Amino acid sequence: MNDWGAERLPFVFIIDYAAEKPILFRLDELEKSNFRIHLPSLPSEESSEKLKDFTFIKHPVSYEQYKKAFDLVHKAIIRGDTFLLNLTFPTRIQTNLTLEQIFQYSKAPFKLQFRKDFVVFSPEAFITIHEDIISGYPMKGTVDASLENAEEILMNDPKEIAEHNTIVDLIRNDLSMVAKKVRVKKFRYIDRIQTHEKVLLQTSSEITGELTPNWHKRIGDILFRMLPAGSISGAPKQKTMEIIHEAERYDRGYFSGIFGYFDGNNLDSAVMIRFIEKQGNELIFKSGGGITSFSECEKEYRELIEKVYVPIVRND
Repeated sequence: MNDWGAERLPFVFIIDYAAEKPILFRLDELEKSNFRIHLPSLPSEESSEKLKDFTFIKHPVSYEQYKKAFDLVHKAIIRGDTFLLNLTFPTRIQTNLTLEQIFQYSKAPFKLQFRKDFVVFSPEAFITIHEDIISGYPMKGTVDASLENAEEILMNDPKEIAEHNTIVDLIRNDLSMVAKKVRVKKFRYIDRIQTHEKVLLQTSSEITGELTPNWHKRIGDILFRMLPAGSISGAPKQKTMEIIHEAERYDRGYFSGIFGYFDGNNLDSAVMIRFIEKQGNELIFKSGGGITSFSECEKEYRELIEKVYVPIVRND
């Protein structure tokens, strides 16, 4: 990545959660790479049609199984080993949609279909670099938009406030490792996420810093220094990752990694959440949420299930 960046050579990258199996493609290799990508800086054709009907059935882990992991995490929080931990689980789904159709019809700012292995329709940016300014956009805090006073609930919930404050502080620290004059430019703004079932509200922030003009020569160093993304791991990052491994007991793989595009001058990237993976004859949706000392197990379990969706509007 550093070499291609130094040459100003456009490329696409995919990096898994553990940063053990990164994949790079030059832009001119995309057509034969057998995957499709959509980013604000690299748009692809999207269907203007709406699907009349489709099936989408969830088979989440049991509440008892989730609670065992939640209790382990909560004890670690009480001990002070972690302040925020993103706990995730795989959910088996049944749908008559193919991965290709999910990519084609999903409405999301960041989309990726990797061969016949997985599809991503992410609402969350990781970092962007434009004119030597690096920006991070952590997304933490979720509520059902149909609830009465949903925005007020989201913005005033102690758990959501604590979770978002922690992640903003973490991303600010991460950016400070690679940039100067880091500041929170925009704090806790609301995004509306349309799913096939409902609308969700989520809060994000924008944090920026200044890079040296030759940053493209160390583009790989910058990205790998900041991985994994703070919003899908937690704080403090290293100890939290150890607890995640103990609590989740499954391989995240490319889920919660990042993907992006360097056009020779600027960088655009996203966190790989809202992730459906093919495992044998089954489709697995991986999802989760942030756990803090304010978290309630039942609410977190419901949030995990609510995040199992496709952002496809039915044409009823």
